[in-house]
Amino acid sequence: MDRSALAASLRCAYSDGFKMTDTPRSVFPHRHLLGIEGLSPLDIQALLDLADSQVEVSRQVEKRKTTLRGRTQINLFFEPSTRTQSSFEIAGKRLGADVMNMAVASSSVKKGETLIDTAATLNAMRPDIIVVRHYAAGAVHLLAQKVDCAVVNAGDGAHEHPTQALLDALTIRRNKGRIDGLIVAICGDILHSRVARSNMILLAAMGAQVRLVAPTNLLPPGIARLGFPTFTDMRKGLEGADIVMMLRLQRERMNGSFVPSVKEYFRFYGLDQEKLSYAKPDALVMHPGPMNRGVEISSDVADGAQSLIREQVEMGVAVRMAVIEALASHLPNG
Repeated sequence: MDRSALAASLRCAYSDGFKMTDTPRSVFPHRHLLGIEGLSPLDIQALLDLADSQVEVSRQVEKRKTTLRGRTQINLFFEPSTRTQSSFEIAGKRLGADVMNMAVASSSVKKGETLIDTAATLNAMRPDIIVVRHYAAGAVHLLAQKVDCAVVNAGDGAHEHPTQALLDALTIRRNKGRIDGLIVAICGDILHSRVARSNMILLAAMGAQVRLVAPTNLLPPGIARLGFPTFTDMRKGLEGADIVMMLRLQRERMNGSFVPSVKEYFRFYGLDQEKLSYAKPDALVMHPGPMNRGVEISSDVADGAQSLIREQVEMGVAVRMAVIEALASHLPNG
């Protein structure tokens, strides 16, 4: 990932007069949202600006729009995710879409149907948007090649989780007023985290200084080649940070023992008030959820004045509304 090229592209965009307060481009130039990789800084900026307007919609008494009236959205989740699935469901309904949550656990997939067969079956139902979460990296890209509608990646294996990175960026921008130049420390199980990967790409593209903090065995092999500063000492990694982004231990993706014990992990890599004191006094704390209190974060930090964790949930609905609405512009009569 060439961070300098992405940063140069962003600077060029600003020098051409594109600012955070400008009206978003009327058309998002992509048919699907399969990842952050491949999006330009202007693409990201347009989605964040559109999501900003959706926040106000969600805070109104009348939250329902008619943008997707008559459209069908299918949420196809091969992995359980109460937070993300419910967020996409609310987003689709607030835009006026007919939303169906497909129960994969009781579907034909459990009877041996392949992903391609599932795609062909769903395509025959003529949906307009399919939101997909899958346990295998690349599965969403494969499905997108087999359907005629728009596809949104809601997380594929340890690959990407683009809407999480977008909602994190929106949360940061609304609280700090910018992303460019901020020091963001991403801490925890980076090896297994699709959230970390999407955030690394997006934040670097928008000009943030990204640091990675984790034990050596939870850092991806060859991570140094990407140019991100890495730290195995959490206190050093948090020094001067504007944003501390904690990650959940992805124990369901671990083959073998990566941490000696939960107690030991929290001692060295769990965020508590003492470790947080090494960041800037006005540093803000984030976590994609669900949180393991006492494992990667203490309750007093998670519920404290510096925490943005609940706001991230609200921004998740706004971002997913923005993504669905942007992709809908490419649908017939969009």
